[in-house]
Amino acid sequence: MGTAPALPRGDGTGVGVQAPEGGTCRWYGCSSGAQVSDGHDMDDYADDLAALTAHVDLRDAVHVGHSTGDGEVAHYLARHGQDRVAKAVLISAVPPIMVQPHANPGGLPKSVFDGIQEQVATNRSAFYRDLAATAFYGFNRPGVVPIEAVIQNWWRQGMMGGAKAHHDGVVAFSQTDFTDDLKKITVPVLVMHGDDDQVVPYADSAPLSAELLPNGTLRTYAGFPHGMPTTQAGTINADLLAFLRG
Repeated sequence: MGTAPALPRGDGTGVGVQAPEGGTCRWYGCSSGAQVSDGHDMDDYADDLAALTAHVDLRDAVHVGHSTGDGEVAHYLARHGQDRVAKAVLISAVPPIMVQPHANPGGLPKSVFDGIQEQVATNRSAFYRDLAATAFYGFNRPGVVPIEAVIQNWWRQGMMGGAKAHHDGVVAFSQTDFTDDLKKITVPVLVMHGDDDQVVPYADSAPLSAELLPNGTLRTYAGFPHGMPTTQAGTINADLLAFLRG
């Protein structure tokens, strides 16, 4: 549920883009065409990404994640090391932790995520449509005009994924504590987050992650939503390119 466009391949920027086959492909099947029924946790997501980077022998890579994908990036770097990595970018990221344990009083109650799991299990088509049409892209804010093609495309991506993968993935993105992972990452990391993110609230995510990262830089976007790589692509991609080239 963290899908968002990144820089397109062959866009003339001189930046090569490799779409990872980590947690996303456990959800959607990707090149194998098979959707697996197990392994929907951050350990397996990170291990899948490590297997891909080793297989294609990626070097000096910049890993860019969005939402749940940020957790995968952070856990991969902490679990498998940073020898192949030059930089990382966390956009609208779920780390350090979303749920509200005793150590995270500003987090969201577990009941919120239980409700998401229930909707995914009972009527995920309506859930994906409603989320895209409201909070994900900020289309529920006054003066914001919904973009029907964006809503339909997000719904399409959601319905392509496996129902069990999405159900189990809610626990992975909401209950995994990435605090120790973030502390271990020494490469430069750009943390990009909109302060009107209604999916991953800003105050309990981006500033805390940037503080935990030894070499982190926080960039805050006033009024931008969770899906800002789509709705504010020009701004996000320009800042992303500047970081990649810097």
